[in-house]
Amino acid sequence: MSAELHPSIVALVSLAANIAANHPKQGLCQVDRLRDYGVSKDQIDAVIEIARHIRNEAAQNLDASFDEAYAVCSKPADPLARIGVVEMGAACCTPTPSGKSCC
Repeated sequence: MSAELHPSIVALVSLAANIAANHPKQGLCQVDRLRDYGVSKDQIDAVIEIARHIRNEAAQNLDASFDEAYAVCSKPADPLARIGVVEMGAACCTPTPSGKSCC
């Protein structure tokens, strides 16, 4: 059993998706359809507000996640942390874990 959505619902969903996805066409053609279907400006405005909120919230969460990951990978490395140390009397130090000589 397949339930068909009313074209106004499809246009509202499409408008919201276009806005939330930052689609270049921004869903403007759906606005014209919605007006033709008799959807009120207040209802269209509510959908636009919700879609923008979702888009902005997603962007903020993505930015925060990026900032956390960036902070971890951009901490300055301790230059002494990878130097191999040998006991007294040895001629040279051991290589770093990646094989670079520190002597």
